[in-house]
Amino acid sequence: MKLTILAASGGIGRQLLDQAVAADHDVTAVVRTPAKLAGTTGVRIVQADLATADGAALRPAVLGVDAVLSALGAVGKSGVGVAEHGTKAVLDAMRATGVERLVVVSAAPIGTVPSPGRPHPPRHDPGDGFLIRHLLGPAVKAVLRAHYADLARMEDALRASGLAWTAVRPPRLTDGPLTTTYRTALDRNLRGGTAISRASVAHFMLRTVGEPDTIGHTVGIAR
Repeated sequence: MKLTILAASGGIGRQLLDQAVAADHDVTAVVRTPAKLAGTTGVRIVQADLATADGAALRPAVLGVDAVLSALGAVGKSGVGVAEHGTKAVLDAMRATGVERLVVVSAAPIGTVPSPGRPHPPRHDPGDGFLIRHLLGPAVKAVLRAHYADLARMEDALRASGLAWTAVRPPRLTDGPLTTTYRTALDRNLRGGTAISRASVAHFMLRTVGEPDTIGHTVGIAR
């Protein structure tokens, strides 16, 4: 397949890039700092700052591809807003070039985070257990409130896009090894699912590009 990977030098993005290349996909990597991919071969590299780029600037990066995979997400307070802005820009570019399929990384708590498109979300995710609902979840949301609001607005943009999107919602991310024994669930989190490796999230994102039953859904994923 021909794939475009957004934020290809980050944690999940680099895993997506390496796994896609290993699987012999034709890959375009979109990064703000191409030097971070120095030494990478067999990949087309496009420089773009996804915090400010518009759809027109991203059209050459997505023209003719089968799918776009996005690992966009804020790193630190200064990056808050990149998920919403970058996703809206790539959605514009995809509509202009006729590309339909988009798989993005979101986060497990987002189903209960209010947004302009979902001002009154459920209080609890049906897959969350007692600890997540009443102890860990509220604490994490308090610390990452701005980051999660950005991802919630990103999901609003997906739902309004009219394109074939899937949003993958992992819990705490680790640098552990790839395992293919992770669990997934449509439109809900996983009971007892508190962590998963970035490598495993990337593996699922690549796999789900070709799975039509995930289109228009969020997918919980965990060990």
